[in-house]
Amino acid sequence: VQLQASGGGLVQAGDSLRLSCAASGRTSSRYAMGWFRQAPGKDREFVAALSWSGGSTYYADSVKGRFAMSRDNANNTVYLQMNSLKPEDTAIYYCAAKVDWKSPDRIYALKEAYDYWGQGTQVTVSS
Repeated sequence: VQLQASGGGLVQAGDSLRLSCAASGRTSSRYAMGWFRQAPGKDREFVAALSWSGGSTYYADSVKGRFAMSRDNANNTVYLQMNSLKPEDTAIYYCAAKVDWKSPDRIYALKEAYDYWGQGTQVTVSS
């Protein structure tokens, strides 16, 4: 499967952005999805995860209450709604997919668990 992330940009602190991740290719498989981010000089870190059923979500403490992940399985797209953005949210954001036929409500927070990655979209938040 191929993942295409979009929606990044330059915003001011307090603004909102919605990232999208469109999947193409073998979209008949069942995928748990995740968003990760990587700031310059730092490791890629977990942001949010969503089960393929859409019934379970999990967020990093740093974004809890501000970010919300959702999916539209009919259009093979997942979203990350980011509100109240802070300068420390500045990073390249990556979406990832994990094939999971067995556990419709399972989420994955470790980047090593994911099978496919998108190319990333830059989010820059100015103070």
